Amino acid sequence: MNWQNRDYCGRLSPKDASREVHLAGWVDARRDHGDLFFIHLRDWTGIVQVVFNRDKAAAIFEKATALREEYCIGASGCVIVREKGTENPALETGAIEVLASDLTILNPSRILPFPISEKAMIAGAAVSAPAAVAEDIRLQYRYLDLRRPSMQANLIKRFQILHIARNLMKERGFVEVETPALTKSTPEGARDYLVPSRVHPGSFYALPQSPQLFKQILMVSGMERYFQVVKCFRDEDPAPTASRNSRNSISRQPSSTRNLSMNSSRKSRRGCLKWEASGYPVPFRA
Repeated sequence: MNWQNRDYCGRLSPKDASREVHLAGWVDARRDHGDLFFIHLRDWTGIVQVVFNRDKAAAIFEKATALREEYCIGASGCVIVREKGTENPALETGAIEVLASDLTILNPSRILPFPISEKAMIAGAAVSAPAAVAEDIRLQYRYLDLRRPSMQANLIKRFQILHIARNLMKERGFVEVETPALTKSTPEGARDYLVPSRVHPGSFYALPQSPQLFKQILMVSGMERYFQVVKCFRDEDPAPTASRNSRNSISRQPSSTRNLSMNSSRKSRRGCLKWEASGYPVPFRA
């Protein structure tokens, strides 16, 4: 396979019909129908169904029957539109499938500690809920847990929200500034996380509980408008509503323009909320 010509599973559509494509990803699910063998091939963009036909490619078909969940493979074939009544509305690519003409097993997989697939091969069929898997098992096999489409969707959504917020703050004239991650201990509401200093034995750095402590330096230096998306480290007892490693969005302006600062923060949040759930009322003033 020429990796420079690789196509992504979730980006195929009926517009690609009759086009030769080269795919790579993990086997999400498999289904054997005698002379036809179906798999769901998954990459970070989504899932597409790949069909192996014994009559059209016998050697490839026999190789495909050995595939199991989470085998990493490369496959080439022609995109075809599914016959009416065989579409899978649960997939964004459910109107098409790829008739395979070549198959490469890049890496086999052992028996999985928990199911990763979140899509049924047949429309309306049930899929085991990943939420039923114990959290300690999910954390032990975190690299497998992060393969699940819902987990990857969370990572992508977080990136998109931060991207929108950064663009909105830039439009308002704010500059993103990064403040130190190692600082001295300051009186706060929680205990500090301490980091020993190799250069100064017996001395310790503290991870910041509230990085906005640096705002005075930035204000006095003339940086009138700045913002940061930063982690706050607090050594607190576990609680349902508290996190030891939280992320805050901080924006600052001189006190004389406090209303403009509040409006900028509200508009940033409104932009994210409108993207996340357009059509719902936004609880922020303009």
